[in-house]
Amino acid sequence: MMRIWPAIDLRGGKCVRLEQGDYQRETVFGEDPAAMARHWVEQGATCLHLVDLDGARDGQGANRAAVTAIRAAVDVPCQLGGGIRDERTIEHWLQLGLDRLVIGTRAVRDPDWFASVCEQHPGKLVAGIDAKNGLVATDGWLEVSSVAAIDLAVRLSQAPLAAIVYTDIAKDGMLQGPNLEAMAEMNAATDADVVASGGVTTADDVRRLAEIGMAGCIVGRSLYEGRMSLPEALAASGETRGE
Repeated sequence: MMRIWPAIDLRGGKCVRLEQGDYQRETVFGEDPAAMARHWVEQGATCLHLVDLDGARDGQGANRAAVTAIRAAVDVPCQLGGGIRDERTIEHWLQLGLDRLVIGTRAVRDPDWFASVCEQHPGKLVAGIDAKNGLVATDGWLEVSSVAAIDLAVRLSQAPLAAIVYTDIAKDGMLQGPNLEAMAEMNAATDADVVASGGVTTADDVRRLAEIGMAGCIVGRSLYEGRMSLPEALAASGETRGE
């Protein structure tokens, strides 16, 4: 079974999607994030993937009210990424009831720190690895490093993390299908659960990711634009409510 994580990307308190992480290519899909969360749960979602896009870019949690409202509105596991770069922020979100936190930029820049906070919160932290042409990107995808994504994953997965979310920037928000080869390589390189992100558009995309053994996949624009329904995605993944 591969879990489906419907994405709710937040910017300025609204539900949006970006193309390839470009803040100038934004589409607003909803004014009420909590209502959107309830909608996906009513459609069968067993978990939600939340992203604070403002936090990812500037390190400041500008969507805390929206995240808090979502957490109060639904009773399914929620993971949050974007701007989580210190212990105080980790403690804040965990105390508010977030089930898992995705850490990207700080994990890339300071793997030892990431390992230490994973030790403090075993099974609660997710390594967010975003890549372009196999190299890790940081700061809301504004900077591309010289670090190979697979090398970073192998190092970070030595800590007691919850999972790795692996995003292919070139595919994200483009509705062109996931980079199956890159996802398979990442999944084979580490014993950690790997969640695929970027380009998932059709039920066939979901099925193929499940076949290569991904632990989960994040689905965004295709759901919002009606190219694939959430029940279709859940059926293709083998996930059903209660499993």
